[in-house]
Amino acid sequence: MTDSFIAEARREQIILACIDTLEEVGYNNLSLTKVAKKAKISTGLISYHFNDKLYLMNRTLQFLVAKQHEFISNRVLLAQSEINKLEAFIEAHLAYQETHYKNNIALIEIVFNARNEENVPYYRIEDEEEDALRTMLLDILKTGQQNGVFSDSFQTDTLASFILGAIEERMLKANSSISIENYSDELIKMVKKLTV
Repeated sequence: MTDSFIAEARREQIILACIDTLEEVGYNNLSLTKVAKKAKISTGLISYHFNDKLYLMNRTLQFLVAKQHEFISNRVLLAQSEINKLEAFIEAHLAYQETHYKNNIALIEIVFNARNEENVPYYRIEDEEEDALRTMLLDILKTGQQNGVFSDSFQTDTLASFILGAIEERMLKANSSISIENYSDELIKMVKKLTV
């Protein structure tokens, strides 16, 4: 049986309120009551859609990851060549951070503070699923090498880690004196030197 449109809209309303609440008070001070207040609904209604705080955090994390992937992949798909796709990936990833600041804070709060049923922090959990953004970046780099667009003098996995690390570092320095555009341009220049 599929969920009704209304139930799905209600769940999204709760997840968006959860994101706002995480950004305002952090994971440790978040409660279903505070999320309900932010969503302007009863706590019981949250419990109807989400069994508990952990389930709400899991669904919120899935929502955040999906939205980020959708934003970035839509821009990458518009690019024609591997070089353009690589540029689009970097630009879109950094642009997402700039335009979805609350989502980044919520993501960090969940990953670094939430714990699973065995009390293991999320950041220590080995994820069985592949990181979709890393996979997208690796595909761009590998295809570029296979087609002769990129040099074969670099390890794709290492370069992907370098690129993602530089992007994630920027997320942690939102108040940087370097504009997102300049950061993006400099990172693209460095990556091009490494790939061509």
